[in-house]
Amino acid sequence: MDIMQVIRARHSVRAYTPRKIEPERRRELDRLVERYNAESGLHMQLRYDDPSGFDSRLAHYGSFRNVNNYLVLAGAKAPDLETNCGYYGEKFVLEAQKLGLNTCWAVLTFQKSAVRKLLAEGDRLVAVIAVGYGATQGTAHKNKPRERLVRCRGEVPAWFVRGAEAAILAPIAMNQQKFQISLENGEPVLRVAGLGPYTKIDLGIVKCHFEAASEHTIRIVGE
Repeated sequence: MDIMQVIRARHSVRAYTPRKIEPERRRELDRLVERYNAESGLHMQLRYDDPSGFDSRLAHYGSFRNVNNYLVLAGAKAPDLETNCGYYGEKFVLEAQKLGLNTCWAVLTFQKSAVRKLLAEGDRLVAVIAVGYGATQGTAHKNKPRERLVRCRGEVPAWFVRGAEAAILAPIAMNQQKFQISLENGEPVLRVAGLGPYTKIDLGIVKCHFEAASEHTIRIVGE
């Protein structure tokens, strides 16, 4: 699948079927996490057949059902920890979608006490991502108008348009979309446009979408 097809097809899914993730898909997911950890220095880990991470009233309040597999996003404390978790977590999300799996980011509505027990000493828990076979394929979320998120003048290259479109479709906490993308002297730039909960995670997710679709690196300003 073209990466834009993957991005458009992927929606947040909170309810899952009992179907287990097959061994061959687990091996592929494990390889991805191992590679991403090596690249980023993060300490992400996958949990299979473990409902404890979402066994709480808060998770049920958040409409999570039958979540038995999830990716733990964590690492040593650092200024870019949350952004890196957003970036590499979303890379995992897009690859999982290619494998026919569904996903959903969770930063509040999961059982933090159970997940924290899995961390290495000194690591900070940032978020988790539910993964499995969804009861549905989810639905698209509403986005802000393109003109509020993308600032550029004159003609722009096709790769930038493609990257910006992918960035607009990024799954953002509470649909805040507190960012702006511009092209400055030929360089794509991602700027913070107001602070909100989980802004740094969101920036990492947006960066992932832009770079995956455009095949160009985008610089974050004001993180």
